[in-house]
Amino acid sequence: MLEVKNLVKTYGSITAVNNLSFNVKPGKIFGMLGPNGAGKTTTIRTILNIIKPNSGEVLLNQKPVTKDLFNSIGYLPEERGLYKKSKVSDVITYLASLKGMHANAIKNDLDKWLKKLEIPRYKDRKVEELSKGNQQKIQFISAVIHNPELLILDEPFSGFDPINQQLVKDVILDLLDNGKIIILSTHQMDTAEKLCSEILLINEGKEVLSGELSEIKKKFGGNHVMFAYEGDIKFLNEMDEVISFDIYSNTAEVHLKDDVKPELFLKKIIDKVTVKQFSIIEPTLNKIFIDSIKNQNS
Repeated sequence: MLEVKNLVKTYGSITAVNNLSFNVKPGKIFGMLGPNGAGKTTTIRTILNIIKPNSGEVLLNQKPVTKDLFNSIGYLPEERGLYKKSKVSDVITYLASLKGMHANAIKNDLDKWLKKLEIPRYKDRKVEELSKGNQQKIQFISAVIHNPELLILDEPFSGFDPINQQLVKDVILDLLDNGKIIILSTHQMDTAEKLCSEILLINEGKEVLSGELSEIKKKFGGNHVMFAYEGDIKFLNEMDEVISFDIYSNTAEVHLKDDVKPELFLKKIIDKVTVKQFSIIEPTLNKIFIDSIKNQNS
């Protein structure tokens, strides 16, 4: 288990991480979420012992995360960190050797991972000759080839089309079945919602909310409906029944007051727009994210 206890990191008068504490259990994906500048990357780099905290501690299986545990951790950064003029096989081999892997093991596992991510034909190509998505696959392989116990993935789906997103999701879930400790940092709320069982939402270096995603959804449950429509729905701004709403792709997600019955709300709106689909829903993680940040900043 990964334990982060009362972590604080400051840069002069700026507090980048403000007394964060959380645990990440094996066999679960832990989502670290937050807007740009929230402190996610600083928290990750502190966990990795790349930067030192002002106070607090990080423990992996009750041991401080020092250079002795370096080979037990895999990290996929958001930024590309590959040697673009080198061959794919040489880059992965070099990075795996830094994690203590022996040459024979690297050779065997390299072919296995290239095949798993459907890019064996690029083994002897230069990194710069690959697409953005395939470069991301190389970086992903470099993060996992040494079979780390703790895996930190920062925007792992960047550059992928939907097919390759699903491919990498399946690989991550396979790693989860093997008992890995996985932290996922992403801005893609729909992805986090599908993959993460626990989340930590931070803003301005502080915890906004955390816990089991299912429990958080219950807490934010309220009275929510979603409907697909044709027409102009500006009238929602004037309806007393509505607390808030979000519009995307001719679909509205509406938070109704607790005493409003969804079926009566439907009867009112069908006189104003064409309703193509209507359902009662639990709040999405995207909705929880937006509302939580707004509430903190208000």
